Amino acid sequence: MPGRETYEYAIIRLVPKVELGEFINIGVVLFSKSQAFLAMKYKIDEPRIASLSKEVDLDELSRYLCSWEQICAGDKDSGSVAALDVALRFRWLAAPKSTMLQCSSVHPGLGEDPHKLLEDLFRRFVV
Repeated sequence: MPGRETYEYAIIRLVPKVELGEFINIGVVLFSKSQAFLAMKYKIDEPRIASLSKEVDLDELSRYLCSWEQICAGDKDSGSVAALDVALRFRWLAAPKSTMLQCSSVHPGLGEDPHKLLEDLFRRFVV
């Protein structure tokens, strides 16, 4: 089908206590190489987070997610990772981590509009 492009995405997970492995989905990061597109969408749902752990520092979580947004945007003032090309920035964000912010495995897909795809994935996996 003309106009359809490949993309990759990962679900952003909040893992309050890494040693327990419990998590909730809080966002999606989407990458399209052909469109040089990298963006994320997330939601800090305080009641839902509190139901998993009352120890999550929401200000700290917000700062981490803001730094991920700056990396997606390629904000050159946000450090060396943000200065990488778009594909490497996505790979860094989606790489396995042992912190409170982690990503699922990377999943492929096909679509036309990465903005709409991001919104659709967000509605499907987060809200």
